[in-house]
Amino acid sequence: MKNSAYHHGLEPFIKAFRHDAHPMAMMSTLMAALSSFYPEANPAYVGATIYNSRQERNKHIYRVLGCAPAIAAACYRHRAGKPIMPPKEDLSYIENFLYMLDADPSDANYRPHPKIVNAIEILFILHAEHELNCSTAAIRHMTSSQADVYTSLAGAVTALYGPRHGGANEAVLRMLNQIGSKENIPQFIQDVKNRKKTLMGFGHRVYKNYDPRATLVRKIADDVFSIVGREPLVDIAMELERIALSDEYFIKRKLYPNVDFYSGVIYKALGIPTEMFTIMFTLPRLAGWLAHWDEFVEDKENKIVRPRQIYKGYTKRDYVPAVERKQLVDQELKYVVDAKDARREASITLAKKA
Repeated sequence: MKNSAYHHGLEPFIKAFRHDAHPMAMMSTLMAALSSFYPEANPAYVGATIYNSRQERNKHIYRVLGCAPAIAAACYRHRAGKPIMPPKEDLSYIENFLYMLDADPSDANYRPHPKIVNAIEILFILHAEHELNCSTAAIRHMTSSQADVYTSLAGAVTALYGPRHGGANEAVLRMLNQIGSKENIPQFIQDVKNRKKTLMGFGHRVYKNYDPRATLVRKIADDVFSIVGREPLVDIAMELERIALSDEYFIKRKLYPNVDFYSGVIYKALGIPTEMFTIMFTLPRLAGWLAHWDEFVEDKENKIVRPRQIYKGYTKRDYVPAVERKQLVDQELKYVVDAKDARREASITLAKKA
């Protein structure tokens, strides 16, 4: 909490964004911009050994975890056209974040509801770390080049931005809105089977049964609804889940609800805009990314990540002089033209016979 305020030089960046800039685009940009304020801790300036010290690494971990909620809240307030709220160190981590999101400047005593704080705390814990996924692989990849921690985190944020990864809960809500009502679910299911529509929030690369996190998120939803009212989309979500889990098509493919399926419904019930959903994934996942960063830097065996490719192109080809190459290309073009003419003449002949 002592690091809950971001560098003052960052605020002009925030205010320079368009009013409708996506919060994740803002977040990745601002995370990279942070590195420019701490050149004394950038390996590109001072050498790769700067992070060898546990004390030095902890300094950056505390700084990022401390100020990231303030950056995220500032992005939200900027989009909403509201004044940016400074953090309050006397609040808990989640309380402070929700305060910066929702507080009115005239109400210094604003406190978010304890049940909502608890719900977000659980969601943050569930999202904090989940092994070597796309964004986690991205930060380890970038760290291997000895890029500074802030730029490396910006790469992870960017990876999380995509709808196949962190943007999934945002995509779930859009899917539920498109379905519109429980009566439309059977047709939607049929469209999924016919590959006309995509079922979001189901399936996982690791879990081949019901995502245990999804079970917990579904329970959290009831606590939130008891305070803010029941979100109508949850009825569509539950009915969609019931039908999908009883359908042989989905059972055979081991498609079960994942953590994204209900989290978006909770955020919507709390009045959090759809565009902020992936930010709500980013903030807790920073802890996991930083843990991987710390582990990678500390590993004395670490090397630059250099994946290999399997070449699937041409094998041996004889050298053809440039003049002959042109002749070959001309011959191929003539063949294509002649083939088209032949097809056209055949079509005309068939049409006349008809």
